[in-house]
Amino acid sequence: MSTPRRGLVLGGGGVLGAAWMVGALSALEGHLGADLRECEAIVGTSAGSVVGALLACGVSVRELRSHQVGDELRTGPLVGFGWDYETATGGGRPPRPRPGLGSAGMLARNVSHLRRLPPTAVLSALLPEGRGSLDSVGAMMRHVAPSGWAPHSGLQVVTMDFETGRRVAFGRPGAPEADLADAVMASCAIPGWYSPVRIGTNRYVDGGACSSTSVDLLAGSGLDEVWVIAPSVSFLLDSPEALGTRLERQWRVRVTRRCLREVAKVHAGGTDVTVLGPGPEDLTAIGGNLMDVGRRREVLETSLRTSAIALHDPEPLDMLPQRVSIAGEAVGSEPDLDVETTSEQAPAQLPHRAVGE
Repeated sequence: MSTPRRGLVLGGGGVLGAAWMVGALSALEGHLGADLRECEAIVGTSAGSVVGALLACGVSVRELRSHQVGDELRTGPLVGFGWDYETATGGGRPPRPRPGLGSAGMLARNVSHLRRLPPTAVLSALLPEGRGSLDSVGAMMRHVAPSGWAPHSGLQVVTMDFETGRRVAFGRPGAPEADLADAVMASCAIPGWYSPVRIGTNRYVDGGACSSTSVDLLAGSGLDEVWVIAPSVSFLLDSPEALGTRLERQWRVRVTRRCLREVAKVHAGGTDVTVLGPGPEDLTAIGGNLMDVGRRREVLETSLRTSAIALHDPEPLDMLPQRVSIAGEAVGSEPDLDVETTSEQAPAQLPHRAVGE
C-alpha cells in the first residue's frame, strides 16, 4: 500500500500554542506511525510557522519536545543553539507600543471596502505599532537555515502585508522571495506587540491577522489527507470565570468558524481533513494569556495525553455544536480570503475533528 500524500497545517497560538502543538504533533506521529517531516506540504502561521520551519529544516518532533522541556539536544539541526523560553519572546506582556496607528496605509487603501477584510486585519491596522523584538526567533531560524529557504520545498509561511491587508504565504509559488528567518519573524509579528518585519520594500505582520490557520492554501493541491494542528481552534470550551479569559474563548469561536470554512474548501476537492484543537482540559491549562511562559510545561504535558485520546477516535464535523456549525450564517458571516479555490458548499461527507478530552 502506497504512502498517502499528506499535508500538515500548523496554526497560530503564541508561546503556549507552540507548547500545545508540540504535544499534539508527538501524539500525531504515534497515531500515524510516520515522520511528520516527510509531509509533502507544511503550512505554518505565527507560532505554527516556527514549528513548521523547524520541521522543514530537519528538526524532529522528538527534538522539538526535548527542546520544549529544556533538555540538551545532542542530535539534529538545533544542536548548539541556546534558547531561554523565559526571555526569548519578551515575556507575557507587550512593551509600550509606538504612538499612532499601526498601518494608516492599509486603512486608506481599503477605505471603501473595509468589510471585505477580516476583522482582525482591520484591528491590526488600528492598533499602535509594537516595539517588541523577534530577534531571538530570527537567530534560531538562521541557526538551522543560515540563508535562503528551508530544505523542504513544500513549506509555506503565512504573513499579512501590513500596507495592503493581503495574505502573503512565503514559499508559495508567486510569493516574494525571502530568507526563512525573515519570513518566520514576520509571521510571528503580533500587531501591537512586535515590530513589523520589513522584507524587500514592504512591512509584514502576523499571518493570523488574516487567518489563524490558512488551511485553504492547500485547496486543490491533490493531497490525500491534511492534518490541521490548530492551537486557537476549539470545538468544546471550558467555563472560565475571568472576563479576559471568557473573551479569549469567544475569539476562539470566531477562529474556529474561519477554520471550518477553509476546511470545507480543501475537503471539497476530495482531500480528507482532520482538525485537532485544544479541548476543555487543555484550555484550563492554557488560561487566558497565550504568551504566559510559566504555563508551558503543563500545557505540553496535558496536550500529550489529551491529543492521543482525541486522535484515537475523532468525531465527524456534523457533530459540532451549533455555535460553530459549518452550515448557515454562523460561518458564512466571515469574509473570504484571496485563494484559488472559492467553493462555498459544505462537502456532502464531512471531514473529522479531534478535540482534546
